[in-house]
Formats: sequence, C-alpha cells, structure tokens
Amino acid sequence: MIDVHIHGVPPCLPGVGSLSPLLEMPTQTIASVLQEQMRAAGVQQVLAMGSWNITPGDPLGIAGTLQLGQHVAGLHAIGVADPTRTDAEHLRRVATVLATGQVRALKGYLGYLHFGPDAPQYVPYYELAARHNVPFVFHTGDTYSPRAKLRFAQPLLVDEVAVDHPDVRFVLAHVGNPWMTDAAEVVYKNVNVWADLSGLLVGEDSVFQGEEKQDARADAIHNLARAFHYAERPNRFLYGSDWPLASMPAYRDFIRSAIPPMHHPLVFEDNARTLFRL
Repeated sequence: MIDVHIHGVPPCLPGVGSLSPLLEMPTQTIASVLQEQMRAAGVQQVLAMGSWNITPGDPLGIAGTLQLGQHVAGLHAIGVADPTRTDAEHLRRVATVLATGQVRALKGYLGYLHFGPDAPQYVPYYELAARHNVPFVFHTGDTYSPRAKLRFAQPLLVDEVAVDHPDVRFVLAHVGNPWMTDAAEVVYKNVNVWADLSGLLVGEDSVFQGEEKQDARADAIHNLARAFHYAERPNRFLYGSDWPLASMPAYRDFIRSAIPPMHHPLVFEDNARTLFRL
C-alpha cells in the first residue's frame, strides 16, 4: 500500500496549529510512531507534506520532512508552492531543489492562503511542475483554520487550470470534501486530474468504530462512493490517510468499505505508483 497524504511536520499555515501533539515531538519519536503505524496498516511508502516555513535555504519547506525521511524508509517529500513568493531568485532555488529529485510533488494550500488556483502567482510553479515532471497537489474543501477563505478551496476552480495547463497533473486533496461531487466532476472531465481520499474523517479510533459517529461514517461512505461512481475513473483516485489526524489502520479500513473491492489495487497502490513515479 501507498499512502499519498500524511504530515510528518507541523504545516505552519495561518491559523493552524501543529495538527497533533505528536508533530511537536523529536524527529526520532515521530519516526518511531510512524513506522509502527505503517507496519500495522501494511503501508510501504508514504508521501509527506512540507511546511509553510519558507527560507532561502529551504524554498519548498521540506527540510523537516527530509530529516524524518532519514529515519523512515519509503517516505517521500511533497514541497510547498508558495504563491506569496514568486521572485526570480526564489523560483531559481525551487528549480534547483526539484532538479535533485528529492520532491515528488508540489502542493498549493487553497483556502489557507488566499489565492485561487487561477492566481497568476501559481503559474510559475505549474511551469516548474511540468518541466520537472512532478504532480501539483491542491488542498481542496474544508480547512482546519478559521482564517482560511473557503471560496478559494472549491474544487471546481481547479477545472480552469487543468484546462489551461494540460501538461500538469493535478491532485485534489480530500476529494474537495464536502464538495465531493464537484471534485468528481473535475476528475471526470479532465484526464490530468486525480483526487486523494485523505481527511474525510479524522479523530481517534472511536470515530471509525464507535456508535456515536456511526451516522457520520455512513454519510462519508455514501458521499465518497457516489463521487467515485460519478467520476467513472477508478484509475484517478489515490489512497491517503492524513495521518496523524487519523490512525492508518482505522482509516485504511474506512476507505476499503467505500471503494469497490475490484478497484482496491488501483486506489491503494497502482495509481500512486504511476502518478508519483514510485
């Protein structure tokens, strides 16, 4: 299995905390817990988000993620595309990092940062993604921040850039939840758009197993199953857990219940291997 959406460092986004007390602990502690979660869930590779903590020496915010990767086999970094930084020197540094092959994708934090996907500030990053053959992931849907602006995170907005940048492979993180059908339409229409299934439910294992959240689970499973069926592209959906916001084994079982078993090989491994060249 491949988990395409985890966090190994605090995201450092406006209005967002560390996501989990675990991410404030020493790197080796995080690595130990992550390795155990991967073993328990049968996950061999993960893609870990960077941090919006951009410096000249770390233009994609991946230093902490790469440090964690030194302790966790199969961990790959996703760098932050910062639309507030489009000066030539910064973009040159980004290109230098991409050329090393250390980054498997770029990510734009729609909503958290008040730029839509069609903002001209993102265009240089799309061009770099195409040049270096890495996908571009967008946060879409609900956010963890009261300072976020949801209109920028509506997944339908990605349709415009998918059309205007056909050489870029885009990923809608969280299937645009709660706008899952809108996200499914964007996947259905555009052959260069994927969706990851992370973050549809978060919390302790009781959220995934107890009676109290039974209705929430049923709603999420129904909405995801509908979106998956609507898109008619089982080869465009990617498994992700949003760990540590949910345990890997519990989230794996939750997604398995929503996706038809015949498509499990695609969703849980094959699609990610193809898209991220793993």
